Amino acid sequence: MKYIFVTGGVVSSLGKGLTAGALGALLEVRGLTVRIQKFDPYLNVDPGTMNPYQHGEVYVLDDGAETDLDLGHYERFTSGLLGRANSLTSGQVYEAVIAKERRGDYLGATVQVIPHVTDEIKGRILKGAEGVDVLITEIGGTTGDIEGLPFLEALRQFQLDHGRENTLFIHCTLIPYLRAAGELKTKPSQQSVAKLREIGIQPDILVCRTEHPITTSMRNKLSLYCNVPVNAVVECRDVESSVYELPLALAGENLDELVVKRLNLAVNARDLTVWQDVTRRLRFPLNRVRIGVVGKYMNLQDAYKSVYESLIHGGIANDCGVQIVRLDSEDLERQGTAPLEGLDGILVPGGFGDRGIEGKIMAVRHARENRIPFYGLCLGMQVAVIEFARSVCGLEDANSTEFAPNTKNPVIDIMETQKGVTGKGGTMRLGAYECRLQPGTHAFAAYGSDTVFERHRHRFEFNGAYREQFAKAGLRIGGVNPATGLVEIVEIADHPWFVGVQYHPEFKSKPTRPHPLFSAFIKAAVKNKKSSPTPPTA
Repeated sequence: MKYIFVTGGVVSSLGKGLTAGALGALLEVRGLTVRIQKFDPYLNVDPGTMNPYQHGEVYVLDDGAETDLDLGHYERFTSGLLGRANSLTSGQVYEAVIAKERRGDYLGATVQVIPHVTDEIKGRILKGAEGVDVLITEIGGTTGDIEGLPFLEALRQFQLDHGRENTLFIHCTLIPYLRAAGELKTKPSQQSVAKLREIGIQPDILVCRTEHPITTSMRNKLSLYCNVPVNAVVECRDVESSVYELPLALAGENLDELVVKRLNLAVNARDLTVWQDVTRRLRFPLNRVRIGVVGKYMNLQDAYKSVYESLIHGGIANDCGVQIVRLDSEDLERQGTAPLEGLDGILVPGGFGDRGIEGKIMAVRHARENRIPFYGLCLGMQVAVIEFARSVCGLEDANSTEFAPNTKNPVIDIMETQKGVTGKGGTMRLGAYECRLQPGTHAFAAYGSDTVFERHRHRFEFNGAYREQFAKAGLRIGGVNPATGLVEIVEIADHPWFVGVQYHPEFKSKPTRPHPLFSAFIKAAVKNKKSSPTPPTA
């Protein structure tokens, strides 16, 4: 087994997760099996109860684990499916250690950070590495943060336990540009590496985020002061059009070759054809569409990270550039639907709470009445059902019991298994569930299969008591869970493309394997644009 650890310094949000994912992609094209995991220093057990404005989207895995959004990067760049063992927080570590102490597992010993907490962390590294050639572990936070020290200490011990020949450290750092001085500065990176070395970790490779090219003299300076070979000082500038250009950019800096040689890995020749094709389709698409995303967490891009990425994947599948127009549903409530004019498709993503719901319903009605391709995800499906009930079925007070507990027409209601649940963390319907598709539907045509498994994260569901009434009015059921009968997909039959799903398909889409529904949605948007009349010129 070979182990790669990715740390970060100077500031957060440097792109450690993207670096780990892109490196995983480069190692996979060379014939290695790779898995990536994330260690986060915060004390939450998982990010499932955290506000999207605090931490971005919650990324759900097949086994129901609610994880950090970086695991989305890992799954999008590499082929391996991840699970609970690939996500660890300080909260989980201390929860496990305290549970062992209460059971008497430590035989009366004084429980301490070293060795008990660090042993727990090292155990999770080994568990995450089962069955692969290379394990890449990203450490969240910034070097020097007090909460991250137990993780870094565990990594120091891990290299001692398993040998330097089997472990490699990559440190992502920032080379800031001072506009007033007109130059890049290496001092913050030098000090970040010095802090790592105080802990006992010597990075093998520096990945330097920078807005401007790094000169040879700067590489020499970083090499000298950080004790890293000159060829291991890797420049990482912002890519031109998409993060999916990153594997090619890092290959240009020979990052994968540095890793292969340092760890003495037996690999195939590098073949970047798949990433070159993805990049070509992103830079020079044959078509272009404008897709409106109507949400309630629009001030933070990471809140809908997987949705935005999956739309781009759908564009890749159709050789189409996707311009994403971010629209706050509360703005629609105040201003009306004018911002929706000129869109080639409308998507309403998931969410919780009643804020902005009426704006989402307005967006659904606009898409339905104007025959614009519509795609609803989780809550997006639920508001589509509410809008149809009100506007087509004549149930003017139709609503979800999440927003109106006393509504007389609860077309969306809490799941039976969720009634009486009081705990917030990890108690929703989570993870992959079977969906049986109905032939003749948009969903069936997209998937090309009668059975799929998709990831869920919700408490409320389509109320089956209204199923017959909806069907008579033209809302067809595109898919159900065979074990429970729960409705998973709704569609409007008399519409070019109107699909709502109870699950989160954005969690299973990759640039190299776009999700079928996102591909079909963008295809419908392209068709809608081509069939729309050309607006008159001024």
